[in-house]
Amino acid sequence: MQKVGGLDMPRKSSILDGFAVIWCVVFGLFIVIAPVMACPTTCHCMEKTGKTVVQCISRNLDIIPPDLPRDTVILLLASNHITHIPNQAFKDLHYLQELDLSNNDIELVDLGAFQGVSDSLLFLDLSNNRIQSVPKEAFARLRAKISLSNNPWHCECMLQEVLRELRLDPETVNEVMCHTAVQEEYAGKPVIQVLDSGINFCNFHHKTTDVAMFVTMFGWFTMVIAYVIYYVRHNQEDARRHLEYLKSLPSSSQISKDFDTISTVL
Repeated sequence: MQKVGGLDMPRKSSILDGFAVIWCVVFGLFIVIAPVMACPTTCHCMEKTGKTVVQCISRNLDIIPPDLPRDTVILLLASNHITHIPNQAFKDLHYLQELDLSNNDIELVDLGAFQGVSDSLLFLDLSNNRIQSVPKEAFARLRAKISLSNNPWHCECMLQEVLRELRLDPETVNEVMCHTAVQEEYAGKPVIQVLDSGINFCNFHHKTTDVAMFVTMFGWFTMVIAYVIYYVRHNQEDARRHLEYLKSLPSSSQISKDFDTISTVL
């Protein structure tokens, strides 16, 4: 310490140490915040009414960007070429409320595609894709309102069970159509309309399974009968040949007579 006018003054080195501490704190905050605020190079990130919006519309993406900001609230991935939603694709986006995946080429949705966002997500748009079916577990515990319109859905038991658990967007619910169905007569009709009429696709599934089992059992039974018939006929043929062979052998009386004849001659 140096005394100036009777007062203790801090050394110059102490002031520098203070600046060093402040710099370390600021740099540490930057390191912590930077990963949260990072934005994919293919997208545009912005703040809108206090919410982080990540806009990746029409960016020719074929996969979901892996480096999305963790504080993303609205994620717009529409009009790309994404074909697959893999397991835990959004697992770090715990604040995600709106997810737009419309107008892509999505065909496959994995079981755990939306793990990590089931509690926060409020709206999910999967319209105008190529989805024919999804596993029931893919939407497990989702509370979000969901749009599934304009996909080539195959109407069968699994789809019926999936829809039973979802909150479909009321504005697009009648655009969820049966592109194909277990019964051809329902193709081209709205899924909800068909289900509301009392049709149960799971009954068709069970009937189809029962018929398949019956046909399989009948086939096996036919094979067993055919084998038994073949076996009996084959054994009959062997028995007939054996009998003919035995008949062809000289009898004991004939052998005895021939022996007597030989003895007489001698």
